[in-house]
Amino acid sequence: MVEVGQTAPDFEAKDQNGETITLSQYKGKKVVLYFYPRDNTPGCTAQACDLRDNIERLADNGYQVIGVSTDSEAKHRNFIEKYDLPFPLIADTDNAVHELYGTWQLKKNYGKEYMGTVRTTFIIDEQGKVSDVIAKVKTKEHTAQILGN
Repeated sequence: MVEVGQTAPDFEAKDQNGETITLSQYKGKKVVLYFYPRDNTPGCTAQACDLRDNIERLADNGYQVIGVSTDSEAKHRNFIEKYDLPFPLIADTDNAVHELYGTWQLKKNYGKEYMGTVRTTFIIDEQGKVSDVIAKVKTKEHTAQILGN
């Protein structure tokens, strides 16, 4: 997993509209890059809506928000429209961005093992360095975790 102090790996991926997003296009800005398991699930919806409801506070602190999951562009479009999300969601259907950041890992649930997304948020500074990694995400209080209040 990418750690604090490391340069955040650059990536090239498609957002909900099929537009290419790279991390390098955000150079000079602070980025909240959050990885989540699935659109339209309770925890992921709570997390996205907390970020949406606090987007002005995040922007006032200089942050751009980008979400990443393995869902398709179409699922992301539906999720954005349903919850009026004001930030892009990357459709990482081949897990390439997850692999770069180390968030695609072996998980266990009810005794079964499977590969899946480990919910993690990376805070990236203006120079492209990881300034914080939030591994224990509180979905309903995520903005407070990011801003430290």
